[in-house]
Amino acid sequence: MKKLTRQIHIGRVAIGGDAPCSVQSMCSTDTRDIPATIAQITELAEVGCEIVRCAVPDLDAAVALAQIKQMSPIPVVADIHFDYKLALQVLEGGIDGLRLNPGNIGEKWKVAEIVASAAERKVPIRIGVNAGSLEKELLQRYGHPSAEAMVESALGHIRILEDLNYQEIKVSLKASDVMKTVAAYRLFSEQSDYPLHIGITEAGTLFSGTIKSSVGLGILLADGIGDTMRVSLTGAPKDEIRVGYDILKAVGLRQRGVNFVSCPTCGRCQIDLIRVAEDVEKRLQGVDKQITVAVMGCAVNGPGEAREADVGIAGGKGEGLVFRHGEIVRKVPEDQLADALMEEISKLGGL
Repeated sequence: MKKLTRQIHIGRVAIGGDAPCSVQSMCSTDTRDIPATIAQITELAEVGCEIVRCAVPDLDAAVALAQIKQMSPIPVVADIHFDYKLALQVLEGGIDGLRLNPGNIGEKWKVAEIVASAAERKVPIRIGVNAGSLEKELLQRYGHPSAEAMVESALGHIRILEDLNYQEIKVSLKASDVMKTVAAYRLFSEQSDYPLHIGITEAGTLFSGTIKSSVGLGILLADGIGDTMRVSLTGAPKDEIRVGYDILKAVGLRQRGVNFVSCPTCGRCQIDLIRVAEDVEKRLQGVDKQITVAVMGCAVNGPGEAREADVGIAGGKGEGLVFRHGEIVRKVPEDQLADALMEEISKLGGL
């Protein structure tokens, strides 16, 4: 059961409380390049991204973000480090959320100015703790960036905001080490009810990053921890969205798009199942209908799995059976299986 946390809003997206775990990403474009950034945000929104974050390295980027925010189809969060003037600029420009650590901003009066502006506009602040950039005093005391050090860092930043009577906060505690990240989120969740942005930072490429993120985020989500998430991958941001939804789907929390089932193949398989499965999966990437599609290779488990799916195929010798809602609708040659399956999906209104 999901832990009930405080609820905040990033634009129109509810974070925490009884809201579902939202999926977000970060633009890889130069924020100062407004057309490129808008194009990438649009692409992300089309594949289901619900919140997007943009880097703000300087004043030009902060100014550009105001225009980007106006044209963005989804809420936009500004990623701010060190310079309080950049935070004030993006707030004035109408940003939906801030990612900054108040302890890194400097003098308390600078933080107070940011908080006053954010409070006036009801803009939440994400405290983003990263194992790779903990405060020196914590590293000296703990000896290394432990889960306990990360939680203490987060609580310290929270106190700065709470002392200014500001509680529109969400928190992340990320490390590239999967189990350290899990330990930090679990420990923080025991001590606070602020909503949590979960993720494994610097997780890696599409292959390795997906594995690390699936393990770490899957554990947390199964524990009921996680109000919004980003899968951090070295690659195209839109892949982060696809993986994010697949993780949520695997733990039974959200059912966006197709549930695709295919067997691992074995010596019983007498069709080129890998080719067929890859072909079907590629064609299904743009389908947002909540259906189960099964691509199975032989007569042992194939018919059973195919019957349980909304549509499916079960391979034979150079041919296969096509199922729809548990019933065999036709038998077709191997080279027509993918086309036949897509035709049945179309009949269900999925294309």
